[in-house]
Formats: sequence, C-alpha cells, structure tokens
Amino acid sequence: MGDHRRRIVGAAAVTGLVAPLALALGTAPAQAAGSCTTQTGPYQKQVEKFLGRPVDGKQSATDCKAVKAFQTKHGITPNIGYAGPVTWGVMDLMNKQKAVGTTPNKAGKCPVNKGRIACVNLTLQISWIQDGKNLVYGPVPVRTGRNGYETRTGLKKIYWRHIDHVSSIYNVPMPYSQFFDGGEAFHSVGVSMWNPPGSHGCVNMTKTTAKKYWSLLKTGDDVFVYGRKPGT
Repeated sequence: MGDHRRRIVGAAAVTGLVAPLALALGTAPAQAAGSCTTQTGPYQKQVEKFLGRPVDGKQSATDCKAVKAFQTKHGITPNIGYAGPVTWGVMDLMNKQKAVGTTPNKAGKCPVNKGRIACVNLTLQISWIQDGKNLVYGPVPVRTGRNGYETRTGLKKIYWRHIDHVSSIYNVPMPYSQFFDGGEAFHSVGVSMWNPPGSHGCVNMTKTTAKKYWSLLKTGDDVFVYGRKPGT
C-alpha cells in the first residue's frame, strides 16, 4: 500500500463485483450471461424514476432493457437489468453529484487561502479547481481509490507531471498524469467514472477533464483531498 512502485499504477481500468457506495451485489438473481432478468429488484421504483420509465415498481422487458443498458455503459456487473443496490447506488451518487451544481465548495472544506488549488471530494466523487473563492473549472465526476487502495486525504502538492505516463506495474497508460502524493495522480482513463470498484488510489478522469486539469495546473500547485468514498 505504501510502496511507491505499487501506488504509481494509479488506476487501471478494472472490473469486478466490489460494489461502490458500500453496497453488496449478493441480492442479484442468478442469470445466464447476456440475458435479461424478469425479476423485480428492491430498488425498482427508484431506478425506473431515474431512467424516466413508468414508475410502477414492476419489472418489464423494456425496464430490463433500459437498466441493462445503464449497467453496460458504466461497467456494473452482472449486467442483467436487475434493479439492485449497486445499480441504484450509482444512480443515487449521480443524483447527489448533480445536486452540487456550481457550488462544490459550499461547505468551505477546500481551502480558499491557497490561490489556485485542485479539490477532491471523495464522498461525492467530484473534483474541481478553484482560485481563492472563485470556481475555475468543474465540478466534474471522478473515480478514486477502491477499498484497500483508498486515495489518501489531506493537503498535497503536484510534484511531477508526465503527459504520456505508463504504469510500470500493470503496463497500462495513464495519460496526463499529475502526481501529488506518492504514486497517486490525476490522469485519464477509458472507463466510466462510475465504473466499480474504483482505482488503485489515483483520481481517474475523463480525457476531456484530464486535459483541462493539465492546462490549468502546474508543478507546485496545491491539491486538497477530503471525505471518504462510500464503500471504503
């Protein structure tokens, strides 16, 4: 965990059954790969509402198709259209992220006396750049460390930038890497920001966001990470 070589991998694209938001997948029904379940999930109504489906709390073929598409898009497994806790957990997080609007530092937890600083809220899985009290960019969804590889909290500084970095352990690309704590860095990945279970400690971003962070930040700029990712 503390070994620099192990941490520098950041966050390779990983899939698995570890659930985000402290939710277990164990309630999903057994189903053949590629099929669509007919079973009604415990979060059927919530999922139907999120997806703009008729909210009747009963699974239908069209409900399943919509849920399955969402699961496939975000790497939620098994992607059989079941409205279970993992799927609803991701949707609930999306709702909370959307509710932040343009005031990500409303609670004042990210320092406003450091000039330009990149802030990371692990609880809501969002990041933004501010300068004093002025919002410069964001907030945007990010994907941080999974259970056992939690992104470390506290005030840090960007100490090394490598635009074409490749992990020396997993041999995976980490484009637009900006390292701020051991092997932890901002960098882009090719998976959904809501893809469970999370990174190996790095703060994953879309390519668009990572490129913007690369253009707005420089070596020596501050980074502040706070909160706790649900499920860690």
